[in-house]
Amino acid sequence: MITVHHLNNSRSQRILWLLEELGLEYEIKKYQRDPKTMLAPPELKAVHPLGKSPVITDGDTVVAESGAIVEYLVERYGNGRLAPTAGTPEKLKYTYFLHFAEGSAMSPLLMKLVFDRVENGPMPFFVKPIARAIARKVKDGFVNPNIRAQLDYLESELAARPWFAGQEFTAADIQMSFPLEAATARGGLGAQYPKLSGFVQRIHARPAYQRALERGGKYDYAR
Repeated sequence: MITVHHLNNSRSQRILWLLEELGLEYEIKKYQRDPKTMLAPPELKAVHPLGKSPVITDGDTVVAESGAIVEYLVERYGNGRLAPTAGTPEKLKYTYFLHFAEGSAMSPLLMKLVFDRVENGPMPFFVKPIARAIARKVKDGFVNPNIRAQLDYLESELAARPWFAGQEFTAADIQMSFPLEAATARGGLGAQYPKLSGFVQRIHARPAYQRALERGGKYDYAR
């Protein structure tokens, strides 16, 4: 039995979605973030030394990292589903976006989250103006331009085809869901990006996505 060690409001939600798309049986062990620090609880370190989510166990096999988990599940249990045929242009796109999601897309979004908290978080009054000025300068000079450049690029990709790897929905679309949901919440993804906004609406409407929400519990990707 596959067990998903599921942290609330985290990337592990898309692993539940992948399992639902594949129609696999699985169980969930739920973990809650610390409400103050938003960090994972120490119990997750009993599963994997880094104590982060997502992580799955499949018998004696432990797999961490979203991309590695997606590849493991699709290769072992997909039977040709949710991945293009090897050696095709679609497979190259699939591999690219499977890694782009975490390797490129999430970095500026995570930086924006951190500097938003620096800018708006509590701190001594005499430090606040300096901290806020630094946070704004970093966001305006580096973070926000990078997010806009990536959204412009992704919008152009989906102008050429309905899904990231091609004409068919694949696991690369599942992997890309988290950064685009995060960008919707805090990265400026709105009506000015109709293809990306439409993509988010389409994935949210998928029955497997809805089933994963029911099993995983409340999912607030704005946090």
